[in-house]
Amino acid sequence: MSQTIFVLEDDQDISRLVQHNLEIAGFSVRTYVSPLAVLGDAERKAPDLFLLDIMVPGGDGLDLCRRIRKNPGLAIRPVIFLTARTSESDRVLGLELGADDYISKPFSPRELVARIKAVLRRFERPAAPMALHFDQVEIDSSAMQLRVNGQLAATTATEFRLLEYLARHPGRVFSRDQLLDAVWGDARFVTPRSVDVYVRRIREKIESDPEDPQYLKTVRGAGYRFEMPKSL
Repeated sequence: MSQTIFVLEDDQDISRLVQHNLEIAGFSVRTYVSPLAVLGDAERKAPDLFLLDIMVPGGDGLDLCRRIRKNPGLAIRPVIFLTARTSESDRVLGLELGADDYISKPFSPRELVARIKAVLRRFERPAAPMALHFDQVEIDSSAMQLRVNGQLAATTATEFRLLEYLARHPGRVFSRDQLLDAVWGDARFVTPRSVDVYVRRIREKIESDPEDPQYLKTVRGAGYRFEMPKSL
């Protein structure tokens, strides 16, 4: 079955252009001119990816992204912003909210399709996954779920991939550039310092004291290292 993309875009010309090119690429597309109906439709049947404009009538894409990330059933779904807002502060805000890519208008339809495919590849599940358990934390690769103290912790797919990558290489120090290559690949809006934002978000989910982390350590001047409990 084709993958489904929900597109939030109030400019009808751009919406038709996006829909046309995504359908040619084999995707199923649902378009929206305001965010009001997007969340309800997604809760009934989640799309494979959200493509959101930021400035739309009746709300905005940033708030919709925030609500998606707070919804346990939708938080893992990738979100890409497609917007005319191109300042660095806008990109950082999108990242803080959990965006997986940020594409500026005007855009190349070919590049749009390529970057959507790249994000979706990043979220593909491994063929023979194994769950990781330590203390009260469980990283379930098959379901792409994180549980802490037995409770499901909502994560974005990018957060999950970063945590999983670090946890599967305990004791190894990774630079920010190495983590970008391993987890984000060719995502262009992500910078080495963006990794810090994701690390902070992960710590808030798995650490009892994010300011004094037990697992996800900062190695000053080098990057990050994941430490498994000594008993494992």
